[in-house]
Amino acid sequence: MGQLPEHGYYSHCPFIGLFINTCGCRKTAITGGILNAFGWILSSYASNVYYLFFTFGVTAGIGSGMVYLPAVVMVGEYFQKRRALAQGLSTTGTGFGAFLMTILLKYLCVEFGWRGAMIIHGAICLNLCVCGALMRPIYYKEETTEKEINSSKSQSHSKVLSCSAETLTCNGVLCEEEKDSQSKDPKPGSLPALGSKNTTQLGKNAYVLCILKTVSQLTVSVRKGFQTWYANYFGAASLFSNRMFAAFVFWALFAYSTFVIPFIHLPEIVKQYNLSRQNDIFPLTSIIAIVHIFGKVILGIISDLPCVSTWNVFMAANFTLVICILILPLMHTYVGLAVVCALIGFSSGYFSLMPVVTEDLVGIKHLANAYGIIICANGISALLGPPFAGWIYDLTQKYDFSFYICGMLYMVGILSLFIQPCIGKKKTATEKVIENGKI
Repeated sequence: MGQLPEHGYYSHCPFIGLFINTCGCRKTAITGGILNAFGWILSSYASNVYYLFFTFGVTAGIGSGMVYLPAVVMVGEYFQKRRALAQGLSTTGTGFGAFLMTILLKYLCVEFGWRGAMIIHGAICLNLCVCGALMRPIYYKEETTEKEINSSKSQSHSKVLSCSAETLTCNGVLCEEEKDSQSKDPKPGSLPALGSKNTTQLGKNAYVLCILKTVSQLTVSVRKGFQTWYANYFGAASLFSNRMFAAFVFWALFAYSTFVIPFIHLPEIVKQYNLSRQNDIFPLTSIIAIVHIFGKVILGIISDLPCVSTWNVFMAANFTLVICILILPLMHTYVGLAVVCALIGFSSGYFSLMPVVTEDLVGIKHLANAYGIIICANGISALLGPPFAGWIYDLTQKYDFSFYICGMLYMVGILSLFIQPCIGKKKTATEKVIENGKI
């Protein structure tokens, strides 16, 4: 499963959008790196499967999602001219990483055992915090002006506090000097003692004010982030009121389950056709995984061409993929299966175009929340697809019908995307507001 595309399993990503709106991409990614490493290290102490459900499935899984989604959002913010190529190149690291880490984990398990291998892998995952620290936020003009106003206000407020503190100190010293001049028997050392008490008290008050200011700023940022997150999902101008985006979510519910089926049924099909010897030399699933990496980059380059629409490339790749899924059971030779698997891997490279298409639909400001919903839909599809394909095999005792039925369901999802150009000509005022990134 390490060779499958990564974003099919992050069903919790809609909630990660709340962290991004509140804390930003950098802090979210660093927190996710810590959680991911913590989940791997805790899993090394597992004594049963239920323990692994919490440590590896929940903790490490949430950490992975908190790293992946900010990375997609930051690439969308950094690159505007060659977005598709940038997304394709950034996601190819997951394919190479899964391939290399599989080899590394096998070696570590032999040398240190599976518990030691998980601890070492958890330490390696801490490098995600370094990668997250490099996600420098980009401030837009409106945000910078607001920050300048807030900083000027805070500076003026601090100046007032400092002036008042100086006044209090001077007044305290003057009062003590007057008292000492009036008294006939002054006590030595009284002035320094009283001055140090006043200074200590002022330092404590300033420290308390600093804490209160930090808490108030954090409360305001959390409230604003939650309001934005709630408005995107449940408000009057939510993302689901954008019918083009709703059709895209409907497509995502069918897309990933169909792509997972070849990885599940291909080994059994190879045995059925007596092709195990050729498959052992070069597995068909490895062909899909390797060509999938190059498909991301090549489709990204094609999408960035001046006269090419990203949406058209996305639709063409989807049609190619569903046709390959439908004709794969008709191939009974290794060469035929290898060609179809290569086409499946190449056409599935449209996964790198999904953030670009999502950004075109909802705008860059809502990319985190919108893409979180898309990933969640892919996760549901990946969760329900394999059991559904297995249920079809139990009923028919043939693998062919799993490809045919799931391929037809995928075609239904693709046909729903044809609503996009039809609705694009008739946009409501709410959809225009969402698309422009203003709520």
